[in-house]
Amino acid sequence: MKVLILETADTAQERVVSLIAQTMRDKPNAVLGLATGGTMLPVYEKLVALHKNGGPSFRDVTTFNLDEYVGLAPEHPQSYRSYMNDVLFGKVDINLQRTHLPRGDARNPEDEALRYEAAIAQCGGLDLQLLGLGHNGHIGFNEPTSSLKSRTRIKTLTRETRDANSRYFRADETIPTFAITMGVGTILDARHCLLLATGAQRPMQSPR
Repeated sequence: MKVLILETADTAQERVVSLIAQTMRDKPNAVLGLATGGTMLPVYEKLVALHKNGGPSFRDVTTFNLDEYVGLAPEHPQSYRSYMNDVLFGKVDINLQRTHLPRGDARNPEDEALRYEAAIAQCGGLDLQLLGLGHNGHIGFNEPTSSLKSRTRIKTLTRETRDANSRYFRADETIPTFAITMGVGTILDARHCLLLATGAQRPMQSPR
């Protein structure tokens, strides 16, 4: 593990973008694990800007996102599929058929979790997994007590997590109670993990 403590959030974001870009240059058909949330917005903005200014192509890249809310269709404005389409996929030259998120509206979420885990394995695993850190230390929707061996599965969202995410939903919308998330074991199977955390303390970005 390598920990980098950087002076500003912007500097940390730039370093994360440079590491993602280097992965894509070294392996144009890289399999990237992606994350959502407010921490990732400036990362994707900078990644898009780099791409448009001669940076690496996404043409042959495959992506798998960490999670998706159970019950939300991909077209729902608060789904993570909509988030990714808006902030990254719709702004670069990626093939949408190579972008993967769990289907939140799957008839059987448990089967969907198994299918998603198998799809990651069929692609040869993740070359680089991008991670953020929730308010209570959760990664994906894995709460701090999650097993280190856990695989993609259904997780019940804690009240704290639901409250933190409520700002993204209208007052008349029901905040999802469940999510499909990669497990900790699934995440740790990635060949490299890259975690970005910025907040009240000095920003820290830590690749493994």
